[in-house]
Amino acid sequence: MGSLTGTVIVFSLFILGLGMFLASRYKRCPSNAILAIYGKVGEGQSVKCFHGGGAFVWPLIQDAKFLDLTPMTISIPLKGALSFQNIRINVPSTFTIAIDTSPEAMNNAAVRLLELTTNEIEKMATEIIFGQLRLTVASLKIEEINQDRERFLMAIRNNIEPELRKIGLTLINVNITDITDESGYIESIGKKAAATAVNQAKIDVAEQEKLGEVGSAQADKERRIRVAEFNAQAVEGENKSKANIAGFDADLQEKEAIAEQRGQVAEQNAIAEIQKAKASAETRRLEAEQVVPKEIEKRKIEIDAEARAEQNRREARGEADAIISIKSAEAEGIQKVLDAKAEGYNRLVDSCGDNARDAATMLIVEKLEQIVQLQTEAIKNIKIDKVTVWDSGNGEKGSSTANFMSNLVKSLPALHDVTGMAGIDLPAYLGDVKSEGGQAKGTGGVKTVNKPKPAPKPKPEE
Repeated sequence: MGSLTGTVIVFSLFILGLGMFLASRYKRCPSNAILAIYGKVGEGQSVKCFHGGGAFVWPLIQDAKFLDLTPMTISIPLKGALSFQNIRINVPSTFTIAIDTSPEAMNNAAVRLLELTTNEIEKMATEIIFGQLRLTVASLKIEEINQDRERFLMAIRNNIEPELRKIGLTLINVNITDITDESGYIESIGKKAAATAVNQAKIDVAEQEKLGEVGSAQADKERRIRVAEFNAQAVEGENKSKANIAGFDADLQEKEAIAEQRGQVAEQNAIAEIQKAKASAETRRLEAEQVVPKEIEKRKIEIDAEARAEQNRREARGEADAIISIKSAEAEGIQKVLDAKAEGYNRLVDSCGDNARDAATMLIVEKLEQIVQLQTEAIKNIKIDKVTVWDSGNGEKGSSTANFMSNLVKSLPALHDVTGMAGIDLPAYLGDVKSEGGQAKGTGGVKTVNKPKPAPKPKPEE
């Protein structure tokens, strides 16, 4: 028992240690870093990079390090850069860079920057930026650099960013503080632009003063003409206004008369419409109170009649289906009985050597007991003690009582007669019916004698 407990404890400690070991080998990558796993990471790969998530780092064959994604700010005090016009200028600027998170750039950074410190990375990036910035300045004129800063910044980005991506870096921002030159060309351009702007302003002022004087005289002239025109137009307007007022008064009176007439017509039409509405409302009321209930009652009667008719039709169909089912079952039963009887009769005929007459005889023989029972039933209930026979006593052919009993028995058909009516002869072992003269007879004075069996026929000699 103790050894089993020890084994369980050892196994539990092993599982716990294995879990802690696996947990220690699982590296989680934060959002501000890149996890670079190197060693045996796959066919044709020297490093595998993850941004976010995590992965197992297998001992002995793999190891892992993190690349920091924190942006780096580099000051580039570029001086004496030769422009396209061979004029040296100073372009002090600040660049913000960081490790790129695209798959290709992460692999480049893991290959070229994994063991470098931040200062070493900044130094490498500074050299690249210095060279590309000089190249950019050499491809532009001073006017393009100084006046179109947007184009200048775009050119810087287009030249520097591809070179930084080769070592896994990306350009986040570029800030140009000021642009100067040692020859004073940029300052001269500024003075020229300022003087041109001042002279143009003076010209614009004189032009505007001239335009002001001319405009004032033209305005006075136009004012006097316009005043005279306006006075004439005012008199003409007054006369037209008076005429218009008179016309407006006449029109007003005409329109008032027309409006009064239309008002009266409208009033009469409204009264007529009101009467029509009242009549229509009364019609609808009467229809709702009298016609609609009658229609509803009529519809109800029709629905009830249709429902009863449908019920009768369904009951009739149900009864017909039931009768058909019963008759079909009865017909099927009768058919089965007839089939069974036919099968039995066929077997009986087969057992009689295909002699239908012998088969019928066998059926009659089977019913002999019932036939005899029916014959006895005919006289069974006659109470002999209640029968009164008047005997004349002449004694010629026996007493009347004896003759009564003999005749009573003779009134029943003999068994041979019954079978004879069916066209069947009973077997010889049941006897024959003969008259007193020795001839076979069906009824009256019968006597049953046994016929001797015929002698066997001699066999022919061979």
